[in-house]
Amino acid sequence: MRKLKLDELNRVDIKEFKEQDKLPVVVILDNVRSMHNVGSVFRTADGFSIEKVILCGITAQPPHREIEKTALGATQSVDWIHFEDTLVAVDTLRQKGYEIIAIEQAEKSTMLNVFKPDLTKKYALIFGNEVNGVSDEVMQKIDNCIEIPQFGTKHSFNIVISAGIVLWDFFAKLRL
Repeated sequence: MRKLKLDELNRVDIKEFKEQDKLPVVVILDNVRSMHNVGSVFRTADGFSIEKVILCGITAQPPHREIEKTALGATQSVDWIHFEDTLVAVDTLRQKGYEIIAIEQAEKSTMLNVFKPDLTKKYALIFGNEVNGVSDEVMQKIDNCIEIPQFGTKHSFNIVISAGIVLWDFFAKLRL
């Protein structure tokens, strides 16, 4: 078996990416501290062609060298915006018809493998701070909560792993 060369991958360029149909998903980062995590989420968002990344609170914004280390240019392809307050971002998206979903371990959460996205809806997926998760104030404003099933000794996945798992699941269920 031979690995494909970069020119054999047939990837779209930034202009084509901006024009292609997007997965009806927006990612909200609620006070994410690590710039490497921010960059990795951008790269994952590019890979699954989501609509936008919304950076909230203390979440760092491009351009920044530490974000680009892991984004590898995805900050150029994926649209993004910053809100000082995550609650304002949530309210803005709700007014635009998005279903607001926290990715969190919470009472009455829906396991990811059970959740069935509706092809007619748009989704805003909130990923929280590396230590505290999605803020309690934001949890009071969500429409739904999705939990990733886990079977090991640790209490959570890294935000980037969570974003990859959830975005792949949404892409698979909505597009494949």
